[in-house]
Amino acid sequence: MISNKRILLIISGGIAAYKSLDLIRRLKERGAAVRVIMTKAAQQFVTPLSAGAIAGERAYTDLFDAVTEFDIGHIRLARDTDLVVIAPATADLIAKMAGGHADDLASTVLLATDKPILLAPAMNPHMWRHRATQRNLAQLRADGVSAVGPNEGEMAEAGEAGPGRMAEPLEIVAAIEGLLAGRTAARGALAGLRILVTSGPTHEAIDPVRYLANRSSGKQGHAIARAAAEAGATVTLVSGPVRLPDPPGMSVVHVESARAMLAAVEARLPADVAVFAAAVADWRVAEAGAQKTKKTAAGLPVLTLVENPDILATIAKRKQGRPRLVVGFAAETERVLEHAREKLARKGCDWIVANDVSKESGVMGGDRNTVHLVTARGIEAWPSQSKEEVAHALVARIAEALKAPAPAK
Repeated sequence: MISNKRILLIISGGIAAYKSLDLIRRLKERGAAVRVIMTKAAQQFVTPLSAGAIAGERAYTDLFDAVTEFDIGHIRLARDTDLVVIAPATADLIAKMAGGHADDLASTVLLATDKPILLAPAMNPHMWRHRATQRNLAQLRADGVSAVGPNEGEMAEAGEAGPGRMAEPLEIVAAIEGLLAGRTAARGALAGLRILVTSGPTHEAIDPVRYLANRSSGKQGHAIARAAAEAGATVTLVSGPVRLPDPPGMSVVHVESARAMLAAVEARLPADVAVFAAAVADWRVAEAGAQKTKKTAAGLPVLTLVENPDILATIAKRKQGRPRLVVGFAAETERVLEHAREKLARKGCDWIVANDVSKESGVMGGDRNTVHLVTARGIEAWPSQSKEEVAHALVARIAEALKAPAPAK
C-alpha cells in the first residue's frame, strides 16, 4: 500500500526526532516518495541535511523560503501528497493543530492540507496526561485525524517513565499502510447511499438533576459516521450526550433518552444501512421526579425501573422500511463472543460488532478498540486498532457487502 505513495513527513522538536530518520528509510525501502518538513525545534535534534539525504531531496524548513514560495510552495506541499505524517508530534504542534494556528511552515501546511493526517505523539508522560493535551487530541480525532501510539516506557529524562514514547518506525509504517488501505478502499464506495448511525450513551432522568447512564464516550460511533461520510454516503448521526464536536458533512440529531433516540431513528428512515453503535440504557426510572429528590428521615428512595425500547431489535425486525443492512454492537465484559452470537439471533440484525469493554480493556472512553465481527457466516477477529481504523475497516466491509446481490426470497 506504500509503493508509489507520496508521504509528507513533518518532524517536530523532540528527542524522538532521531527515530524519524529511520522512518524515512523504512518508507523509502517500501517504494514511497518522502518529502520532509522540519520545525525550527526539530533542527535542534536532527539536521535538515541528514533528513534530506535519506529522503533524496531537500528538507523544507522555512515558510518564507525565497526558492519555493514564488509558486506558493506551502500549498503545493499540503496538496501534492497522499498522506501527512507527523513524527514526532509534540504537545506544542498538537496544540497548534487543534487551535488552527499557522505561524510556521509545518502548521501552515497542516491547516492547508485536505489529505489524511497521522500523528505519532511523543512527549513526557505528564505532558501526555495533561488535560489540555487530551482535550486537543480529542478535538483532532473529532476532526478526523488519526494517531499511532504513544507507547509506554522509560523517557529520555532520568527517572521518568510512562506513556509518551513515540511509536517505533515499523509501527508507524504499519499504521500508514492500514490508513492508506482503508481510505483507498472506502473512498466513494458508499456514494449515493443513506447511512444512519447512532452514537454515545443515553441519559435516563431520575429527577431534574440526576440520571442513569453508562461510560460510552461516543468516539467509536462518531468515527463510523465520519468514515461513512468520507466514503461518499449521506449520513445522519443520532447522538446521545457526548463531549465531542459534531462531525462535519452530515446531519446530526442530538437526543438524551432511549425513547428520544428511537423516535429520531424512526423519523429518519428509510436508510440503506443502519449502524447502532450507541450504548443505549436498558432501563429507565418508571416515574422521573419533577423536583430534585431530597434526603429524608424515611431512608433511601425506592427507584422502580422499567425496560427501555430496544432500538436495534425494533429496526431490525421491521416488516417495512427495514434497512438492507442492520449492524448492532455488543459491549460485553465476559463471554464476549457467546453473548454476541446470542444477541445476533435475538435482535434479528445482520451483523454484531462485539468488543470487550471491561475496565482492563480501556475501551470505554479510550482511543483503541479490539472487535470481532459476528455474522451468520461466522466470526472475524480484527486486530487491536484505533477507533478511526475500526471505523474505516467497518465501512469497507459494509461497502463490500452492499456490492453483493441481495439474497433471493
